[in-house]
Amino acid sequence: MKNTKENKHNFFEHLAAQVTKATGSTPAIIIAFGSVMIWGVLGPVFNYSENWQLVINTSTTIITFLMVFLIQKSQNKESIAVQLKLNELVAAHEFASNRLVDVENMSEEELKVIQKYYSKLKLDTKNEESLQQSHSIDEAGKMHELKKDIEEDVKAKVTKGTK
Repeated sequence: MKNTKENKHNFFEHLAAQVTKATGSTPAIIIAFGSVMIWGVLGPVFNYSENWQLVINTSTTIITFLMVFLIQKSQNKESIAVQLKLNELVAAHEFASNRLVDVENMSEEELKVIQKYYSKLKLDTKNEESLQQSHSIDEAGKMHELKKDIEEDVKAKVTKGTK
C-alpha cells in the first residue's frame, strides 16, 4: 500500500515539475499569445457573441485556477530547498550562529529581535576599517567589547606615554 502511495506522490511531483518547466518556457508564452490572437481574430467570424467571449473567459479562468496551485507547489518546494541550503551553510560555518538555522520557522517577534541585533551590529561595526569583517550573533558582542577594551588600553598607554 505504501509503495503505491509513494508512486502516486512521485508521479505527481514529477508531473508538477514538468508542467511548471513547460509553462514557464518561451514556447508556452508563444502558444498563449497565439491562442489569444486566434481568439481575437475569430471575433468577427462569431459576431463577437456571448459564446465567443465565454470561450476565452472560461479557458483563462480554468488555466489560472490550476496554475495558482501549481505555482504555489513549485514555490513551496523551491523555498524548502533554499532554506535547507542556507541552513547547511550556517551550520557548516564555524563562526555563524546556529540560532539562524531554521530561522524561517521563528515567530515574528523572534525575527524582530534578530533584526534589531543586526541593526545594532551595523552601527557597532560602522567605524571598523575592514569591510571584510563579519560577526555571528554569538560572537559579535564579545568581539566588539574586546575591541573597545583594546582601544581603551591603547589610548591609556598613549596618554601615559605622552605625560
